[in-house]
Amino acid sequence: FSGVSGDEFSVLRSPQSVVFRDGSWPIPGERIPDVAALSMGFSVEEDLSWPGLAVGDLFHRPRATVLVTVKGVDKLALPVKGVSYPIENAVPLSLDSVANAIHTLFSEETPVVLQLAPSEERVYMVGKANSVFEDLSVTLRQLRNRLFQDNSILGSLPLNSLSRNNEVDLLFLSELQVLHDIASLLSRHKHLAKDHSPDLYSLELSGLEEVGKRYGEDSQQFKDASQILVDSLQKFADEMFNLYSGNAVVEVVAVKAFNSPNIRKTRSILQSSQSESDNPYNLAYPYNYNYSVIFNIILWMMIGLALAVIVISYNLWNMDPGYDSIIYRMTNQKIRMD
Repeated sequence: FSGVSGDEFSVLRSPQSVVFRDGSWPIPGERIPDVAALSMGFSVEEDLSWPGLAVGDLFHRPRATVLVTVKGVDKLALPVKGVSYPIENAVPLSLDSVANAIHTLFSEETPVVLQLAPSEERVYMVGKANSVFEDLSVTLRQLRNRLFQDNSILGSLPLNSLSRNNEVDLLFLSELQVLHDIASLLSRHKHLAKDHSPDLYSLELSGLEEVGKRYGEDSQQFKDASQILVDSLQKFADEMFNLYSGNAVVEVVAVKAFNSPNIRKTRSILQSSQSESDNPYNLAYPYNYNYSVIFNIILWMMIGLALAVIVISYNLWNMDPGYDSIIYRMTNQKIRMD
């Protein structure tokens, strides 16, 4: 296929209401968020003519969508039971439009929306995610401390050639710890996985990319890290799928490098954990879908009130007290009777 890179979009688990056809159809990288939106039953601005997603049961939409982006590798040795598609023009992914749609349509039910990039300390929580994942490690210092706690994954994972004394290895393992903690924290609030509002999870993992830069992609450390990541992703997919009673879509995007030159500049995961400004140019925040509605309501209400004040003032100014006012008419009648 022309323009198709070695990057891969895979569906690990999906309910029967969402049908992904088995085929080698390339999917444009910029349309992956639209696939997530359509699978959840939301509309998109442009029609998607990609044959990989078929029309499923419109009355039983999945209660959750989980999208994990793995940077630094174009393909993972995922289980055969999943479905994979090549990616055409891999660009940075953003599920902000899906998150805004969920927040707008289900604002009263406070759904769980979690977008997280552990290595960049970038986190976004909406709804009940703030209470469910309040103990989730999101900073580099918290991630490192979490690994050396008694119930961390270091006690159960076979590290093989990876080392506990190397910063790159620890940062890679900390991302796997985040996957484990998300499923563990959600298991304490199983009632949230059974409500009617859909949930969204978007995770970006770049630890494997740092391992490849540190040791090389032909090294034993990179091979061991890739296998550990595949096992952790499959375990995470099964846990999330079971927590939502088999009604969740779990997707993985493996990207060697993004093609877009306009990638947001972020600091390295090996730098200090001091916070940097996310808006260095002091740009305004983007408007959401409700801006035009609120603007029209306020505008026409102000115009209506202004016209009402003008009409009332004009009528009061030109009013004849002797004929137009009931007070003066009653007073004149009383005087005449006296």
